Amino acid sequence: MWQRFKRAMRSFAGFFVSSIEDPELILEQNIRDLNDQVPKMNESIAMVRANVTLLEKENMKYQQDVRELTAKVKAAIQAGRDDLAGTYATKLQGEKEALARNQQQLDIAKQAYEKALNVKKAFMREKDRKTQEAMNAVRDARRAKWQAKVADTMESFTVAGVDSTHDEMLRKVQEKTAINEARMQMALESVDHQAAAIEEEAEKIQGDELVKQFKMEMGLLDSPAPVSDVGAGPEKTIGKKVEIK
Repeated sequence: MWQRFKRAMRSFAGFFVSSIEDPELILEQNIRDLNDQVPKMNESIAMVRANVTLLEKENMKYQQDVRELTAKVKAAIQAGRDDLAGTYATKLQGEKEALARNQQQLDIAKQAYEKALNVKKAFMREKDRKTQEAMNAVRDARRAKWQAKVADTMESFTVAGVDSTHDEMLRKVQEKTAINEARMQMALESVDHQAAAIEEEAEKIQGDELVKQFKMEMGLLDSPAPVSDVGAGPEKTIGKKVEIK
């Protein structure tokens, strides 16, 4: 029973999150999050570089101490002070070991710094790619909203009974764009363009007849001559007057 209750709560929470989730807003927030990571990454790389610089300074100090102690050991030997030379030699051995450890740490720090720079380059490439994709998707989403409005307007002229609504809003921006484009195309194709063209042509013919009647009333156009023969079929004349004998 408890497992069923937890599953029901998770499903309710998932439904609630899905209902308030706006892909366009989430993509815009993702762009801001990616941009916010750049200063943090730069700060981390600066810390790694500072460690390299510190180790380099320590390395130079150890090298200087080794050179000075080496010179003191040689000078003590030349002066016949083997006891003093032994003391300097012991210190020299310790400095050489410290230098070796420092050199090893410096090499690791340099490698870490190079890796950090490579990670940053890879991150910047990925950030630019994702940012461009997100911006394109946001533009598609805004265009999809406009197309949806156009489709809704055009669908008001379709035949009754056509149901082009959708049971469920798709969460992906690309799918929503494709559906709205399809809806607009279907709405445009559903308009009876041929009937509109015929009606427009009929209105033009009627207008021409009215103009012709006005010209006849104004004496600018001769009235058609009456047909004298009874029972004869109407004789069509084009571009000439009918002469009655």
